[in-house]
Amino acid sequence: MTGDELVRILATLANPHRLRVLAALTRERNYVSALARELGISRALLQVHLRKLEAARLVRAHLELSEDGKALKFYEIEPFAVELSPESVAAAVRTLTSTDISAEKGSQA
Repeated sequence: MTGDELVRILATLANPHRLRVLAALTRERNYVSALARELGISRALLQVHLRKLEAARLVRAHLELSEDGKALKFYEIEPFAVELSPESVAAAVRTLTSTDISAEKGSQA
């Protein structure tokens, strides 16, 4: 894993809502409205978090048509594993392309 990938994943996971979304999706894939109800958050807020998780390649989405013809966007976990050890962090640091910490803070929202 490159340093940039590690930073992107850790920044994405540094939000409790996104951790809850991942936990819910480990139980079953789900569509936005049902997932929002399950988590007790608005669809708009959920979609913000899902976009961040998708950008970090932690979840994937696809559209399906329901029996009544409605398009439902389903999300599911994209299998991933992150090894965190002093050695893996040191190796990732050697591949960083950006050392601008302020730019990374903006991506955590």
